[in-house]
Amino acid sequence: MKLLLSLFLLCSSYLLAAQSKDEKAILQMLETQNQAWNRGDVSGFMKGYWENDSLMFIGKSGVTYGYQNTLENYKKGYPDTAAMGKLTTKQIKMIRVSKQYYFIVGKWYLKRSIGDISGHYNLLVRKINGQWVIVADHSS
Repeated sequence: MKLLLSLFLLCSSYLLAAQSKDEKAILQMLETQNQAWNRGDVSGFMKGYWENDSLMFIGKSGVTYGYQNTLENYKKGYPDTAAMGKLTTKQIKMIRVSKQYYFIVGKWYLKRSIGDISGHYNLLVRKINGQWVIVADHSS
């Protein structure tokens, strides 16, 4: 019985460490995005997204597919640092959906000289080739 309990505890601690490692990597990716945004670097911000035609972004204008289309929309909507402002995000919930996917709900804030704006987002993040990337983003 003690052996079984010890094995269970060992396996549980391993799974918690792995999950924690993944969550830390995801949070680091999101923080790197925030830093790029706050430098006025839209291309750097986009490095958190899946560079694929199947990337899905849902915003006020509807659904956009593809990395390049999403990048162009960001550049059009935020043409300069005044429009970009300074980004702050707050993760509300991070849910592990499977070994390869996390679902994240959060809030974003842009402090800008032309007027502050804010909203919510949910992200589907997937581990591809050892890296966590956003494969679907619904921001409002």
